[in-house]
Amino acid sequence: MIEIDYILHGDYLVTMSDDSSPIIDGAVAVKNGKIVDIGIYTDLNKKYAPLEIINGGIIMPGLINTHCHAAMVYFRGYADDLHLLDWLEKYIWPAERKWLSNEFVTDAVELAVLEMLCAGITTYSDMYFYQGAAAKSVKKLGIRAVLASGVIDFPTKTTKCAQDCIDNAVRFIKDFKDEPMISPSIALHSPYTCCPDTYIKSKEASVNHNVLLQTHLSETQWEVDEILKRYGRRPVEHLDYYNILDSNVLASHCVWLDDKEIDIVAKAETGVSHCINSNLKLASGIARVPEMLNKGINVALGTDGAASNNNLDILNEMSIAARLHKAIVKDSSALKAKEALRMATINGARALGLSEKIGSIEKGKSADIIIGSITKPHLVPIYDIYSHIVYSMSSADIDTVMVDGKVLIRVGHLANGADVEIIEKANHWGRRIAESV
Repeated sequence: MIEIDYILHGDYLVTMSDDSSPIIDGAVAVKNGKIVDIGIYTDLNKKYAPLEIINGGIIMPGLINTHCHAAMVYFRGYADDLHLLDWLEKYIWPAERKWLSNEFVTDAVELAVLEMLCAGITTYSDMYFYQGAAAKSVKKLGIRAVLASGVIDFPTKTTKCAQDCIDNAVRFIKDFKDEPMISPSIALHSPYTCCPDTYIKSKEASVNHNVLLQTHLSETQWEVDEILKRYGRRPVEHLDYYNILDSNVLASHCVWLDDKEIDIVAKAETGVSHCINSNLKLASGIARVPEMLNKGINVALGTDGAASNNNLDILNEMSIAARLHKAIVKDSSALKAKEALRMATINGARALGLSEKIGSIEKGKSADIIIGSITKPHLVPIYDIYSHIVYSMSSADIDTVMVDGKVLIRVGHLANGADVEIIEKANHWGRRIAESV
């Protein structure tokens, strides 16, 4: 018998690896943070002596949130039912100027991470400021994160110009490049808030330091019209003109791409983060996801920030995306359940450049794994496990969450019992913000 840390045992094991089918009565062997074996439970139980066996219904890879502004969770519900530019210029940017600080971001990110872990998200990609403070909460709670330091042309609380932002991003990369659970990155806000020179310099920094470059792109019709007016090119064409797009770029939203732009993104092998709930709530539009997938674009899922969503729940994003795109293209076979689940797992890992580590349950990968219940009324009977996950499961059905071989969520709560303190701090900040309005 080989001594290991855990055997995770489920009625269904959904690996999301390219060449495998779900394993009935499946199990995963975990040691030192890695997946050392997968297979039928009775076989693994004869081979391994675990310190603990964790039983459940559905075992699957941890979900991946490829676009978030985690600290904005403290602005959840602060300014709703507004157009994007009004939302940003009249409410969110003024609130950020007033409230953002290391303390604010540290506390807010704790709440965001708690929410994401409880929803089965084991990795998230973040675009924001004060990422050193965010890293403190990431390390404390144990989630995996791609933290992108924000770049924008106009002054912020910590910078006077775009070059200050780029310098901050480079310092952050150097400080955190060796952190095992944090991948530093650079994030440009958008083509309408960052000039070509800012994009070129940020691209050079990302290449020099071998980190992911992220940007919002073609989120609204207004953005398309504005970039056309300024530069005579649509947003994707604009970035392509300056050689910004390649496989080490993640573009979020991509709602208003035309046929030519879809071809450009496909040729560049640029990843796309689809944020359906935020796009719907802000009335930004609906991205042409089935067409992108058919062109071979790697489309993943993101929540955006909780100020524009208003939750951090990839299962919900996946379920809405799988349904809505069927109606848009008038084809009930569009964006099938398994493809939607791929967007939430292995596609997300590829978009973040982490597919060698996470995104599927395979030997040698990190043990980023979640276990969901199948005992509740809305979860029986089961005929197709992929359809079941996508159309029936909710984040409330996630019982156990493991990241890097450590159990962080048990029975829907933080294993270290810190939930209450995090929620109390959130309510305290909420009262302060509300009283200042």
